[in-house]
Amino acid sequence: MLYSQVHLTLPAWVHEEARAGDRYDDDKAKVELAVTLSRLNVEHGSGGPFGAAVFDGEGRLLGIGVNRVVPQTCSVAHAEMMAFMTAQTRLQRFRLNEDGGPITLATSAQPCCMCYGASFWAGIDTLLIGARSEDVMSLTEFDEGPLPADWKGELENRGISVRRDIHREAACAVLRKFGEMGAFY
Repeated sequence: MLYSQVHLTLPAWVHEEARAGDRYDDDKAKVELAVTLSRLNVEHGSGGPFGAAVFDGEGRLLGIGVNRVVPQTCSVAHAEMMAFMTAQTRLQRFRLNEDGGPITLATSAQPCCMCYGASFWAGIDTLLIGARSEDVMSLTEFDEGPLPADWKGELENRGISVRRDIHREAACAVLRKFGEMGAFY
C-alpha cells in the first residue's frame, strides 16, 4: 500500500517553552528562542541540535520547529522546515507574507541548502541566524550542502534581509555539546 498522508510532530516539551502569539520584541529575543529550542532538543534526545521560529511583524510567534529527521524518519524534518509548516498551518497559507505583513525566521544556525531554498518560497522577509554554517560543519559531522557563494546576496536580491551572528556563542555551545556526544544521523 502506498501511504497517502504524512504526519510530522514536534516533541511534547515544546509546549512548555513557547506558545502561539507570545511576543518577542527584538532580534536577540527571537534567536534566543531558536537557540533554546535547539538546546532542549539535544537535552531531551528528541532530535538534532537545531531550532527555528517564525514571527509576524509585531514579533508574535507564529510557529516553531526543531530538528526531527531521525525520530520522524523524514529527511525534510529540519527545524526551519518544521517552523515553516507549523506557521503555514496556523495561518492557512503556504506563502507566509502573502497578506503583506513582514515575516521573520529566526534560526539557531544558518539554514542548510534545503532550508535556504525553502526560505524563498515560504515567504519570509527577514532571516536571523545564530551559528554560521562553518560552525555547524566544524563542531558536528553535519554537511550543510552546496550553497551559492553569495548566498546572503541571493536572499537580499529576493527582498530577504539577513542578520547573523546573533547569540552565535550560545548556538555554537549547543552544536559543540551535540558533536561531543558522538551522536550523528
